[in-house]
Amino acid sequence: MVKHQPLQVYERQLCLSCLTGIYGCRWKRYQRSHDDTTKVINLKWSILLFLYNRSGEWSDGTVPILAATAAGFTYIAFLMILALCHAAVGQQLNLHWLHKIGVTAALLTTIISVISVTQMWGEEWDVVWISLQATGPFLHIGALAAVTALAWLMAGQVARAEKTRFQLMVLLVYLSVLLTLYFIPLSITSPCIMERGSLKAAPTIIGHHGAPMLAPENSLLSFNRALQRNVSGLEADVTISLDGVPFLMRDRTLRRTTNVRRVFPERQYDDASLFNWTDLSSLNAGQWFLKDDPFWTVQYMSMSERWSVGNQTVCSLEQMLKLAARSKSSALFTLRRPPPNHPHHHDWVNLTLDTVLRAGIPQWQVMWTVDSNREMVRKAAPGLQQTSVQKLPLDTLHHKGISRVLLRYNQASAQDIRLYNENNISLTLHSVNKPWLYSLLWCSGVPSVSSEAPQVLRKVHYPLWLMVRTMAQSHHSFPRYVIGQHLLLWPLFKMKSILPLFKKKILEYFIINGKKKRSSNGCNIYSLAPPSGVFASLAFVSFF
Repeated sequence: MVKHQPLQVYERQLCLSCLTGIYGCRWKRYQRSHDDTTKVINLKWSILLFLYNRSGEWSDGTVPILAATAAGFTYIAFLMILALCHAAVGQQLNLHWLHKIGVTAALLTTIISVISVTQMWGEEWDVVWISLQATGPFLHIGALAAVTALAWLMAGQVARAEKTRFQLMVLLVYLSVLLTLYFIPLSITSPCIMERGSLKAAPTIIGHHGAPMLAPENSLLSFNRALQRNVSGLEADVTISLDGVPFLMRDRTLRRTTNVRRVFPERQYDDASLFNWTDLSSLNAGQWFLKDDPFWTVQYMSMSERWSVGNQTVCSLEQMLKLAARSKSSALFTLRRPPPNHPHHHDWVNLTLDTVLRAGIPQWQVMWTVDSNREMVRKAAPGLQQTSVQKLPLDTLHHKGISRVLLRYNQASAQDIRLYNENNISLTLHSVNKPWLYSLLWCSGVPSVSSEAPQVLRKVHYPLWLMVRTMAQSHHSFPRYVIGQHLLLWPLFKMKSILPLFKKKILEYFIINGKKKRSSNGCNIYSLAPPSGVFASLAFVSFF
């Protein structure tokens, strides 16, 4: 008696062939997977999610780091989408060896990038936690939408699985994630969740080094460009020359922002304070900007603008103060003490104070940040705005007569901002160059910010987003977005519109992908009996 084996019929599926070919370089026909996929899908998916979450982008990063990060992010995201498509159609996750090498290379690149950023800009990692205050509500809504979209895929995995333990584990994990996302709004805080009437005036903008994206930093042209953007003040870094002239210089040496390597090659590594004002005045402080084009803005300049940029010289403190006086803008500067072998190592404060008084600028327009000999300065020039660059207790600030505080944007919490405002201490945060950060500080009530991109922040006429609380009388009220997002996404969770189709698919799994028997030659023969764990699948559907 001849036994006839069941025929296996393959349909032409161009999309499926391309999907499996790109992911695993498998262009031949093969059957759908069942148990084999569920054994390894969790490990591979965890690796892909790890790489996806670690692939980010860093502000102020160098070109190689940004390029490597963008390439790795795109590649890992592409593999994640392919993995999702494979799981959706029930195919095995057989990643090709070339992709395995690519994933390993992306992982190593990510680790190297993280180490590089940590070594060069370790303090910049604080921006990650600060950015969550601006993006938290939207990330939460996106996570809810993603979990909702994955519900059908999770149901398919549960229906195809034959082990009840695995089905229960998937259900518990999914429901745990869902409940966690549901209650996360209790811990989401953001200063931009507030009543519209509580929003204060926009923070005033101080041009840090002028407008260094439009002209060479610490130059008269840069300060003029900043004033054209209606900044409220000018900020600079001051160094004392060998003959006692305070001038503007950010670096310790002159190599980056002047042509000292050509004019004084044997002195190019000397401290900038060891040059006299005559030598400093002979240096060009604008050609480097045209050559390096640090912010990719030179290409948009006219010939006359390039000529002005290329003929900038080192600017003195007195020149900046006179410009601030004419424009009725405030002047803020930090002073670097000369080295011990400098002739003005001890009288550097007196020299700077004399320059301020000689410039003719009203004292109330000058923010004095030098802590050394502060009491003497207060007596000689009582009208100066005493400013601290350190986070000091309120009692200490009042005792020293300090009315302003200059801090980095990550050094002041929401509570600090509120305390400073309540005690009439004007707070200025630096360096704020991004619209989202400016909007966040605006909602927090920060009076002023120092920015190297005033031309960008001036375009922000209102916070990028503002969410209004409901039940304002209650101290424990939910933000409106919490209620709104669940009203929006709950119908998706309930799946009322797609429930009949969803149950139909489950029934198809019971009939087509039922308990299988393996014959002697390895072919799968399907019976009409439902697989083990069917009641868990029905419970999963009934829950929704």
